[in-house]
Amino acid sequence: MKVAQLSTRYPPGPGGVERHVAELAPRLARRGHRVDVYTSELYQEFPWRPLSPSVPREETTDFGAVHRLKVWTLPGELHYPFFRGLGAALRRDRPDLLHAHTYGTHQVTVAGRHRRRFGTPLVLTTHFHPIWSIEGGWIRHRLRGFYDRRIAGPIVEAADVVIVQTREEARLLGSLGLPLRRVEILPPGYRPLPPPPDEPESFAARAGVDGPFALFVGRLASNKGLLDLLDAFAIVAREHPAARLVVVGEDGGMRSAVESRIRSAGLERSVRLLGHLDDDRLLAAAYREAAVTVLPSEYEAFGLVLLESLAQGTPVIASRVGGIPEVVDDDRAGLLVSPGSVPELSAAIRRLWEDPALGRRLGEYGRSTVVPRFTWEALADRLDAIYRGLVPP
Repeated sequence: MKVAQLSTRYPPGPGGVERHVAELAPRLARRGHRVDVYTSELYQEFPWRPLSPSVPREETTDFGAVHRLKVWTLPGELHYPFFRGLGAALRRDRPDLLHAHTYGTHQVTVAGRHRRRFGTPLVLTTHFHPIWSIEGGWIRHRLRGFYDRRIAGPIVEAADVVIVQTREEARLLGSLGLPLRRVEILPPGYRPLPPPPDEPESFAARAGVDGPFALFVGRLASNKGLLDLLDAFAIVAREHPAARLVVVGEDGGMRSAVESRIRSAGLERSVRLLGHLDDDRLLAAAYREAAVTVLPSEYEAFGLVLLESLAQGTPVIASRVGGIPEVVDDDRAGLLVSPGSVPELSAAIRRLWEDPALGRRLGEYGRSTVVPRFTWEALADRLDAIYRGLVPP
């Protein structure tokens, strides 16, 4: 079967949806499908940044091909990537099935139009975020509300199957009253990171971190709760001056605000901003050496970084939002706190900082019990069955 996977971005562009598609493509190929990925030439959206010219725009792979198309956007808060020529590419290549990713995006609109015109079965994985959690100001929120009320219905109705990752995502999507034909809950998988480098110098030493540290991994974006994290860590640092916070991730538009809060809170010596780590071995080392990984997001559909941390035996602290409670067993694999609550967040960090035995116990439970629940092979098996049910032999 010839399957078209449609995603706004794709590796080497970083991100959870990008990794999701990249993990699925070769596994679906091993189940007998040809997978063509249709994506953009973007490395990141906030700020707008194209891929390096060295990355091929047309690439043949062992699973099919990757087509990186040109995109354009409206200015400021009207930002919305529009693909150039996506519909024409689908008409040219005539896939047997479309699998579009991310609710509310242009590729989903194009896929829905193609489905209605040619009858090609359409699967939609929503990676859904509610209005209040999306990046941008009030204009973007108003536009998203208009989309939900006036535009999304016919687009989503075109999908033969809508896939969500958690029960909470299904509830939030259902609350919009959209005409969903069939909804399946399929959690993503976890691919183990490579082992940390076998070198005498630790990650902390290489990163210039001179004490035990808490870790944040993710884009520096407005919905990640970074300013709350800095405020909470300032409280911890007053009681534990040797404590450090390491922040790993691309700038998603928040770096200047983060740097300003670091200065105003007097955390210049306590916080280290590393940017994106290209070497997954170093990322694995960061997780393994951290005392705790903290993800204080306003919303997360799933939160793969939590599994990455637990796989290294490191406990997690995360907001009790979205799909996170379905991944992290509170007080067993980590600690869950109310989103936006600096007192709860600081108390949770301090609790694990002052009780290393508790941290080891939580991390070990996560590694042995939580992580094995989520595999990409299981997701690929379920998708394969859905595809074959929609496209008869």
